[in-house]
Amino acid sequence: MTTPILVTGGTGTLGSHVVPLLQAAGREVRVLSRRARPAAGGVEYVTGDLLKGEGIEAAVSGTETVLHLAGGQKGDDVATRNLVRAAQASGVRHLIYISVIGADRVPLAWLRTKLDSERAIADSGIPWTTLRAAQFHDLALTMVEKMTKLPVLPAPGGLRLQPVDSREVAARLVESALGEPAGLVPDMAGPKLYDIPALARPYLELRGRRPRPKLPVRIPGKAGRAYRAGENLTLEGAEVGKRTWEEFLAERL
Repeated sequence: MTTPILVTGGTGTLGSHVVPLLQAAGREVRVLSRRARPAAGGVEYVTGDLLKGEGIEAAVSGTETVLHLAGGQKGDDVATRNLVRAAQASGVRHLIYISVIGADRVPLAWLRTKLDSERAIADSGIPWTTLRAAQFHDLALTMVEKMTKLPVLPAPGGLRLQPVDSREVAARLVESALGEPAGLVPDMAGPKLYDIPALARPYLELRGRRPRPKLPVRIPGKAGRAYRAGENLTLEGAEVGKRTWEEFLAERL
């Protein structure tokens, strides 16, 4: 008998792919959720709040592997430290974390919380694996949908993205969860680089809408310099996904 694998963020974009993949591999899955949910589809739900530090001990109890996928724009470092403390007390043997490419290079507050989370896990004494991934296609779609509602399309000079398919990232994380702790593994990025107009172009075409005139903008400060220098990219040594932005859009729209 194997112990259940705990997944935080199991109902989110990434978690919704990870959970069924774990089940297909024959593993029991437990999901930490802020809202009470009955067991469904063979998945056990435990109510808790990582930021408040509530319910985490019950969630990690009896587990040896934890996939930490929950995240947001604020408080990831606090949530991760709360999870780490509970995992240490419970004897967790493998803690897997999803982070973001550029967490150690782009000076933005939310990326600093990702880096602080990475450090909390690495310093925990628990064997760990951390994967840094590029922006998911899903997030890029949300961004493009909002931008193309404007009369002009903001075009930050020098900003490039490598959107990656969340299903491919999920598969990589499940491989890590079923394998041995590996520390910081190679980044995972999409197969092509895009600036904002290049992301918007196929979206507008598939929607049957006219191109938007571009409005050049400049991202200010240290963050802008980092983006223009490509610090949010991994051009060498990354694992590259196969599914392109255009293929994602063709399926989604």
